[in-house]
Amino acid sequence: MRYLTDYRADRRLHPAELLRTARSIICVGMLYNGPEPRSTEFDEPGRAWISRYAWGDDYHEILKQRLGTLVRELLEIQPFDYKICVDTAPLLERSYAREAGLGWIGKNTCLINQGKGSWFFLAEILTSLELEPGSPAPDRCGTCTRCIDACPTAAITPDGLDARLCIAYLTIELHGAIPEPLRPLMGNHVFGCDICQDVCPWNRKSPVTRDPAFAPRLFAPPLDRLAAITEPEFRAMFRGSPIERARYRGFIRNVCIAMGNQPRQEYRARLEELAHSKDALIAEHAVWALGRGVH
Repeated sequence: MRYLTDYRADRRLHPAELLRTARSIICVGMLYNGPEPRSTEFDEPGRAWISRYAWGDDYHEILKQRLGTLVRELLEIQPFDYKICVDTAPLLERSYAREAGLGWIGKNTCLINQGKGSWFFLAEILTSLELEPGSPAPDRCGTCTRCIDACPTAAITPDGLDARLCIAYLTIELHGAIPEPLRPLMGNHVFGCDICQDVCPWNRKSPVTRDPAFAPRLFAPPLDRLAAITEPEFRAMFRGSPIERARYRGFIRNVCIAMGNQPRQEYRARLEELAHSKDALIAEHAVWALGRGVH
């Protein structure tokens, strides 16, 4: 992910480059966990898994709106400079959230809160206000290795995360061909992966949000339905959803892999069509899926 190491890398260490008058960072977390089963509990053949955070509306816009409301309320008390940041700004938000006391960074690199687990989005308000700092939360992962042991691609190690092996990276950030040795390990994941959070003991009793914005539009949709959509249908189906980030060709590439990992007779006709796609990326992964035993 070049955006982590390009010209924006140094800016991540200096919030004042985003807001010249910055003196404090207000860190917030917004819960998105739902009552639906975890990926590790779900076993319905022929269905796709979409990462929990992407089931509903795009959190970027939701958090910007909510933080905008908070800023307006604070401005009624006293004027100040501010900048709202939601994920896309070059900011080390997990590190700042840890310093603010929202939680600790787990072995799966997620921020974990002792009472709420890790199912929450992070966002920040850079402000010119001088605020009392929070206290970092202690690391409570201890000797637990459940996320390391459960990762299908061995992306999580005792030394950290190798993003090049992470299913979330492969299905969202990687725009080219997915390495063949990794494809069988991806299971039915077509956008993101929740396994390391699903097995985390701190998420065992994590609270559930009642915010309708994060309710699933499509919970574990059938793979054959996803494989049949056209590019305009993809844009219409996932407009205002994080899934737009994968783009149509990347999403269908992922669906082909999931079909190859669950070979069924009813997939063959559509995979043969995709194998003749003008898009070489889609065609390659459809051919791979056919070669996995779809007959």
